[in-house]
Amino acid sequence: MNYNITEIRSHFPALKTGAIFFDNPGGTQVCQEVIDAIVDYYTTMNANTHGAFATSQKSDALIAEARNAFADFLNARSPNEIVFGPNMTTLTFNISRALGRYIDEGDEIIVTHLDHDADISPWLALEERGATIRWVDVHTNDCTLDMADFEKHLSTKTKIVAVGGASNAVGTMNDLKTVISLAHMAGAIVFVDAVHLAPHAPIDVQDLDCDLLACSVYKFYGPHLGVLYGKYDLLNRLQAYKVRPADNLPPYKFETGTNNHEGIAGALAAVNYLASVGKKYGAAFASQFKSFSGRRLHLKTVMAAIKQYEKDLFIRLMTGLREIPGIHIYGIADLKRFDYRTPTVAFTIEGKTPREIAEYLGRQSIYVWDGNYYALALMLKLDLEDHGGAVRVGLGHYNTAEEVDQLLDALKKI
Repeated sequence: MNYNITEIRSHFPALKTGAIFFDNPGGTQVCQEVIDAIVDYYTTMNANTHGAFATSQKSDALIAEARNAFADFLNARSPNEIVFGPNMTTLTFNISRALGRYIDEGDEIIVTHLDHDADISPWLALEERGATIRWVDVHTNDCTLDMADFEKHLSTKTKIVAVGGASNAVGTMNDLKTVISLAHMAGAIVFVDAVHLAPHAPIDVQDLDCDLLACSVYKFYGPHLGVLYGKYDLLNRLQAYKVRPADNLPPYKFETGTNNHEGIAGALAAVNYLASVGKKYGAAFASQFKSFSGRRLHLKTVMAAIKQYEKDLFIRLMTGLREIPGIHIYGIADLKRFDYRTPTVAFTIEGKTPREIAEYLGRQSIYVWDGNYYALALMLKLDLEDHGGAVRVGLGHYNTAEEVDQLLDALKKI
């Protein structure tokens, strides 16, 4: 497809400020379509669901279409496998609590040192049920999972395996298909944290065969909203913690209380934007995505194009970073292995704390993160937590080569 970066950037009002947004792993900027959709929700259909009047019925239709959109985005079998929630962390705690009903003394749960704490702490909480937590080690030289260590921890006692699709700190993309296959052979349920993977690569839950997967819409150009995919049979079998009048069927039984309807409107717009990225379109163009399979096919094509564009941009960034004296880069650094990482890099520079570097860049309107970004286990493993963590630069599909060069010039002056 024709990747028109000028056209893409025109959809993002925040980019007109002149700021350079490399804080994308913490949350991307939103496109105008998302803003318009949220305003439209408030002005034309603001109501609670399942009422006998027009605005309520419009809300019902909007939520149903949003489930269709995310079923397309993740290639789920059914929109009834899509659960909305306030954020990925809350959804993960909810689902871990539901799974906890089936955990007995001595059962084992596998987590990894590479993950965001939102895919660790909800499972550590099940120690109160008697679960034993098994930790998968990390190769610190390139921040990849030690797969031999993972296999060593698998046994007939393994009930849950929690693994990230990609590290939000260093960008490592895990071999999900192998992890999931091995876990299933041991009889375990697999939960995938896809928050950092979703903005950068196509996700196919049917191909992966994961049991559960969660992502966050604000990481791919939408509002603050969490999305959980679950195999319908599993969601149906689990007992949700909910109020008594709430529906007993999935996905509704996992959506505690009234949902963020305006956020769901924006989330639908974000998926439709991605499905049409790089093309000039209006309401008529977006309406073609009412076709369930049409949007699904286009999303797969677009996400593959985004992955390639970001890879090319990231090679430019990494090549320049290597030339900076005193820099230490964490994660996969071999250009030939960049298909196994997202365009996110963490680094430190001798003589400067990560916070000093972030503040220096911030004064030049270049926005990056410093600290641990909730990847606490990894920062402890890398012995960075007591030293301020690391600087993190994360590229998005609207970033440019010129912005990368400005960052590199600024870092060289440090």
